[in-house]
Amino acid sequence: MKNLVLLISGRGSNLQSILQAEREQGWGVHVRGVISNRADAGGLDIARAYGVPTQVLAHTDFPNREAFDRALADALDALEPDVIALCGFMRVLGSAFVERFAGRLVNIHPSLLPAFTGLHTHARALEEGVKWHGATVHLVSSALDHGPILAQAAVPVLDGDTVETLAARVLLEEHRIYPPVVRALLEGRVQIDGLRTRIQPRESAP
Repeated sequence: MKNLVLLISGRGSNLQSILQAEREQGWGVHVRGVISNRADAGGLDIARAYGVPTQVLAHTDFPNREAFDRALADALDALEPDVIALCGFMRVLGSAFVERFAGRLVNIHPSLLPAFTGLHTHARALEEGVKWHGATVHLVSSALDHGPILAQAAVPVLDGDTVETLAARVLLEEHRIYPPVVRALLEGRVQIDGLRTRIQPRESAP
């Protein structure tokens, strides 16, 4: 049975979408835990409601990013994860951490990468006047919001959109595309060739 661990910093809506999909679809995996860098993250309550063990590892308790990364890596190693899903985890992970868990770290970002890396993606999309915006699921690399793209979903930018209305439509797509990719990673159905990827359908997987 494969092991899944999820990292959060906030409300945990993508966390909930994954836990709900796993519960309803019966993935046959072990959700080993949820780790947050913030004790007030709403996602911790969601995890507990699903019976998933939680940990808080506050980045403010460490003198620098490297020390936090080492402690987080040790906490993850203890859970023996096959896949680590970042669900609104608002910490930039250093290259040593990423290399330690290469191929097991997956993230969802609220833009159509490689456009609008970093923060405030919805506001920047509106400022730039793009006609399409969206979300991207990708493997984590040492470059911020880069790495092989596993799935994307686009939404039109409508006349009169605000940051809030655009973010709400993108979030619905995040909830739709993230769980199937996490499941595919756990089931070994992701093929990677450089930055090009392919996800095998479940019916054709060995």
